[in-house]
Amino acid sequence: MRSRRAWASCSDAGAGACAGVLLALLVVAGPAHAKVFHSRQEALQLAFPEAERIEKQTYVLTPEQVAEIEERSRARTDTRLVTIFTAWRGETVLGYAHVDVHTVRTHPEAFMVVLKPDGSVRSVRVLAFHEPLDYLPAERWYSLFEGKTKGDRLQVDGDVHGVVGATLSTRAAADGVRRMLAYHAVLIAGEGD
Repeated sequence: MRSRRAWASCSDAGAGACAGVLLALLVVAGPAHAKVFHSRQEALQLAFPEAERIEKQTYVLTPEQVAEIEERSRARTDTRLVTIFTAWRGETVLGYAHVDVHTVRTHPEAFMVVLKPDGSVRSVRVLAFHEPLDYLPAERWYSLFEGKTKGDRLQVDGDVHGVVGATLSTRAAADGVRRMLAYHAVLIAGEGD
């Protein structure tokens, strides 16, 4: 109601004032479709409820590692800083996690890829999605990645089915999962050249 009144008085004030009111309304309203589902800490606790500790390690990728990861994942690596979380129970590794943040269309998405100790996918969980929620695949779609390994192609409309209306989101998710599998191979398992 307030925005209607502001707009009505704005039309009487002239174009410059109207532009200012419209800009103020957009800033105050913010993106109506932005959604944060979990913080990183919440997602780590959900992924590893039995963990006694979770260690964070940040890797600074060499140009050779970037090239190796991009070749293995068939996806671009936009950063040379990669953070991997390792969950422990005593001296036993429970798994690894990485938060992949990328732009889907014009807005960011963040999801956590969790691997088992053997490097296979344990889960994929969306943390934040700032595109319209109509473009977000259903949670059950992300379960298609469970059990997948570096040996799987993980190609949308190949071994991973696409989702009508969420093509870019599904491709971004597949790219992120392949990147995490490549991070595991190169940084943790030491399979780099």
